[in-house]
Amino acid sequence: MSTTPRTAIVTGAARGIGAATARRLAADGHAVGVLDLDEAACADTVAAITGAGGRAIAVGVDVSKADQVAAAVQRVADELGAPTILVNNAGITRDNLIFRMTEEDWDAVINVHLRGSFLMTRAVQTHMTAEKFGRIVNLSSTSAQGNRGQVNYSAAKAGLQGFTKTLAIELGQFGVTANAIAPGFIQSEMTRATAERLGVSFDDFIAHSAKEIPVQRVGQPDDIAAMVSFLTSDEAGFVSGQVIYVAGGPQD
Repeated sequence: MSTTPRTAIVTGAARGIGAATARRLAADGHAVGVLDLDEAACADTVAAITGAGGRAIAVGVDVSKADQVAAAVQRVADELGAPTILVNNAGITRDNLIFRMTEEDWDAVINVHLRGSFLMTRAVQTHMTAEKFGRIVNLSSTSAQGNRGQVNYSAAKAGLQGFTKTLAIELGQFGVTANAIAPGFIQSEMTRATAERLGVSFDDFIAHSAKEIPVQRVGQPDDIAAMVSFLTSDEAGFVSGQVIYVAGGPQD
C-alpha cells in the first residue's frame, strides 16, 4: 500500500486504540502528534514510536476546549509539519441507566466525543484544505445502535456517524475524505472498566463476549489501527462518508 509521509494527529493516544493507531501511523511513515488529556501519559506511545525510528511529540489537550485545541494543533504544525491526517479517538464513558444518569455525565460524554471531534476537525481542516489532501477518521462504536446503560455514549457515537457523512460532503472537493470506524468489543482499559462496572472479572467478560462474536474472539486495538491505516492511505481516496463496523461479524 503506497503512502506518502505526512503529519498525523491522533487524540486519546496515550493508551488503547489511540496508542495502537499512533504507532501504526508512525510505522506507515507519518510523523505523529500524540494527543491526550494528560501529556505525561503519552510518554510510552511517543517512546515506542521514536524508539522504532519514527517522529512523534506528546501534546496535552482537553479536546472539548477550543483554545486548547487551537494551541495543540498549532504546536503539531510548528514541530512536525501541517497535519493532514486526523484520527478523532478521544473518548470517555460515564455509563448508567437513564433514570440514574446525571446531567454532568451526559455533558461530559457528549463534550469529549462530539464537541471534541468538531473542534479538532475544524482546526485541522484548515491545513487539509490548504494542502488539498486530508484524511479524517472518527471513532464511532457498535453502541451507536443502542446499548443498555449507555444512552449518552450511544448518542455521541451515533452523532459521530452523521458528523462524518456531512464532513465527507463538505470537504470532498478539497481532496479530503472522512470516514468512521465503529469497533465492536475491543480488549482495552475502557472495556475493563465496563467489566468492573458490571461486577465481573475481565477474563470472564472477554470469554463471554468472544462466544457472541462470529470470529470467536474479541478485538484488539491493532485491529482498529489496521483499518485506520487503510483509510488514511493514499489509496483510500475514493472511500468517504462510510461507517465501517470492525466487530468480528455483521451488524444490523
